[in-house]
Amino acid sequence: MQAGWLAWECVVFALFVCLSSCAPLWRRKRDAAAAAAAGDDAKRAYIFAGGGVSTLAMILSVARGTLGVRSFLGFPSELVYFGSAVWETLYGMVLAFPLVCWLFIPVYYRLNTNSVYEYLQMRFGSRWVRRLAAGTFLLRQTLNLAVTVYTPTVALHAVLGLPHWASAAALSAVAAVFNVLGGLAAAIRADVIQTLTMVLVSAAFIAQATVSVGGPARVLSDNMEGGRLRFFRFTGDMTTRVDTASALVGQLFMSLSVYGCQQTFVQRYCSMDSEARVRRTLLANVPAVGVLFSLSWLVGMALYAVYRACDPLAAGRIAAPDEVLPYYVQDQFAFLPGMLGLFLGSLFNGALSFLVSNVNSLSTVTWEDFVSAAPAFRGISDSQQLTVIKIIGVVYALVIMLLSLGVGQVGGVVEGSLLVTSATSGALLGVFLLAALVPVANGRGALAGMLSAHAVTAWLAVGRLLYVDDAVAMLPLSVEGCGNSTAAAALPLAVNRTLAELAPVLRALQTAHAPHAAPHGPLWAALLRLYSVSYMWYAVLGTLVCVLVGALVGAATGAQHTVDPRLLHPLVARLCRRADKAPPPPEPPASPAALRTRL
Repeated sequence: MQAGWLAWECVVFALFVCLSSCAPLWRRKRDAAAAAAAGDDAKRAYIFAGGGVSTLAMILSVARGTLGVRSFLGFPSELVYFGSAVWETLYGMVLAFPLVCWLFIPVYYRLNTNSVYEYLQMRFGSRWVRRLAAGTFLLRQTLNLAVTVYTPTVALHAVLGLPHWASAAALSAVAAVFNVLGGLAAAIRADVIQTLTMVLVSAAFIAQATVSVGGPARVLSDNMEGGRLRFFRFTGDMTTRVDTASALVGQLFMSLSVYGCQQTFVQRYCSMDSEARVRRTLLANVPAVGVLFSLSWLVGMALYAVYRACDPLAAGRIAAPDEVLPYYVQDQFAFLPGMLGLFLGSLFNGALSFLVSNVNSLSTVTWEDFVSAAPAFRGISDSQQLTVIKIIGVVYALVIMLLSLGVGQVGGVVEGSLLVTSATSGALLGVFLLAALVPVANGRGALAGMLSAHAVTAWLAVGRLLYVDDAVAMLPLSVEGCGNSTAAAALPLAVNRTLAELAPVLRALQTAHAPHAAPHGPLWAALLRLYSVSYMWYAVLGTLVCVLVGALVGAATGAQHTVDPRLLHPLVARLCRRADKAPPPPEPPASPAALRTRL
């Protein structure tokens, strides 16, 4: 690629990032005015968007938050090299939306709290339960955001040769500025811009690849013959990385935890003006998420059809599977000036909008559930609270940037994101289920349940990392067609030669982190089998442990405070009221000896 052409791509990249970042901030003063007219102060306008966001924008924002930027880059490479197994997690995602409408929205929509974890303190009368749940959310979302920040650095490294740290630093710096100037309303509008851009860019990828290989029928037949499309695989083996059962059940539990118990989404629900609107928005996300989620997999199908006979990874053109999409853009779109810059800008800004909206939630939870209780911050004004929240957001942006530098060793953007989400979802979902559905549960039970769930999932995860070789075998591709294919042509950017040279180094690093050999014996064999359970099941196991332990401890220790029926699910509260009004059970019939004594 000529220097002038590359400079043009950089200009397109910079313009897109600037325009898509500045446009959402354009109305920030109008957002503040709308919030003031609605009676909200600046703090609530920053946290809850001031009610000035349309339903369509909210639908796209929730869908965008569901998928994240990992879908744009990670899912196509997942299909090319590992097949369609993770595609089936869509079943659990879409099933979770109606369940959230029924389980969680009726419980805490009317609470008028800034942090959803305050509900747990209201329900259990324990600040420790609230803090443990909030800490779980902070840990999960911080690690997930590290994956999000890492995602565009892969593309920028593959195309421009930028070090991962430089890209991550630039992204975090822009996010910190956006966080200070904007709020949830600006983040939602950024989500809308990014979602529409990703749809258009993905459609262009699919169209170009489909035309180049000979039509949609050829794309479908190539993927079928190559074993990339294998659905409804019920293996019955919990150690399988992803099959249909774990995609449905495991992802359902993860999605319930994310959509129903995570501050990021609850903030969006509470920014709407009615509970009915929340339900409509969530149900409308079923088709929206289905389409947006599947779009990235269709891109993967198109990429496989293009490179099935000349794998750029095996040919040394790229250093990691996640770089196949950036390579495709360079390889197939050299005829269209600006497309590469638009692709890079979409990745960068996608991570930026996702980071900003989540940093908003992280800083809000940190303030409401931890910092505000410190004596130095008690009684400060709302404007001072907002300043502290923004400072906390800047700190989170820096921490996330540092964590993102280690994501490459986890196994890629899809693997890393699923592992983090599943390992932390069980305890969080379990304690909210205890609060809403189990009247006998109390603060001691909730705390014991969460700690037990964390202990089990952490034990499984550590055992897996130490003793299980969880490397997934890639599905076969060929390099036989490289001699006469476009992939064998001169590389658009000379920097890809550097990536080819880095590939042996990356493989050596992976070898250096091989799991330790486990001792022999039947006990260790059983433990090794347990450690081999797929991380897709961690959320299920954690939830069951939390609910079971919490209910048992609650029943054994008795009620610690009177439970307000409004803090239970309406159906459970109704059943409790009926049980309280029921006549006392009849006394058992007296024995003959007792009757004689009475006479």
